[in-house]
Amino acid sequence: MNNRFSANRTMVQIRRFEEADRPSLRALFLATRRANWLWLDDREWRLEDFDVVTEDEEILVAEENGRLLGFAAIYLADDFLHSLFVEPEAQGHRIGQALLKAAQGTFRGTGSLKCLERNEQAVSFYHRNGWQIAGRGDSPDGDYLLMRYEPQRGH
Repeated sequence: MNNRFSANRTMVQIRRFEEADRPSLRALFLATRRANWLWLDDREWRLEDFDVVTEDEEILVAEENGRLLGFAAIYLADDFLHSLFVEPEAQGHRIGQALLKAAQGTFRGTGSLKCLERNEQAVSFYHRNGWQIAGRGDSPDGDYLLMRYEPQRGH
């Protein structure tokens, strides 16, 4: 996979994770959670959380001129989008949309994800991109929405 697209006149590459990406993605994951999940206590969060959260998952990376701007982690066996994070300064520039489209391209069937209800920006993002609420649940981080994505066949 080596997709390119134009995000506000800059070229962003979506590619598979390489081990050399780990330090930058650890920092991005921590910074993005701190910037966007303000209602949670971040005192226990660590750089190594990235390793735990993405274990055994396919990781796609958004890169521009050698700078990592975001990632998506997919548990391929279940077509489950486990994580999608974009660096705070890069949000709003279609990078998340490019990562989401690439992640959806890995699905063999119906995709699913869980999104914290309090993360209203993310809930809205997934709705705009064709995801539908299929259920609700609760987790230590708060109530979440179970969302599903049905790929368009034949288009």
